Amino acid sequence: MSTSHAWPRNAAQPAPLDTRIRMETPEGIDLMLRPAGLLARSLAFSIDLLIRGALLTGLFFVLGALGEFGTGVFVLVLFLINWWYMVLFEVLHQGRTPGKQMMGLRVVHDDGTPVGWSASLLRNLLRFVDMLPFGYSVGAFACLQHPLFKRLGDLAAGTLVIYRDAPTPRPALPDAPPVMPPWVLTLSEQRAVLAFAERQAGLAPARAEELASILAEPLQMPAHSDPQQAVSQLNGIARTLAGSA
Repeated sequence: MSTSHAWPRNAAQPAPLDTRIRMETPEGIDLMLRPAGLLARSLAFSIDLLIRGALLTGLFFVLGALGEFGTGVFVLVLFLINWWYMVLFEVLHQGRTPGKQMMGLRVVHDDGTPVGWSASLLRNLLRFVDMLPFGYSVGAFACLQHPLFKRLGDLAAGTLVIYRDAPTPRPALPDAPPVMPPWVLTLSEQRAVLAFAERQAGLAPARAEELASILAEPLQMPAHSDPQQAVSQLNGIARTLAGSA
């Protein structure tokens, strides 16, 4: 059974019954987030580590041919790649390093908003603590103990690593000429009309007409005298609401 949770940002976060949490944006839009576990995060980090290793190996041989000057440049590049590789990708690429991109992950703030410079820098600077005493032991232990799989860097920076779920495409609306509603519909009325039209492909004709009769009554449509016409008008209103006109 799937259960979602929502809580104020400063409130104590209860342990979820599953690995999904619900966030509400300032615009009132609900976001369903799936925190990524230790295995997916470890694989993503390993991919990034291999990419950095390959890049540094290539630069070592290229810059090594330049003598002491090349060695100095390599030391500078080594520092930049080790400490800024993660930060630059996370901030400039919607929370995704190449490893996270391949594993379908991204980093966000606790409220679901895109990660910023300060949060990304803090969570990555604290990797040296998560690495202690070896092999990310502290980070792995913290990740396994936290209900949202956070390591110490995430706890300090207020960040969360989540799965980057692809948006679910909306069902196709029935083919019908657009119809203007008789008056301005409330948000709940608009959702009801759109839900009726989107579900219609999986409904028997008799069931569709029955639901149309229920919806048509508050909209003052001729449901009882002509249920098929009510179905057609509701489909037309749905296309208008969806911008299909």
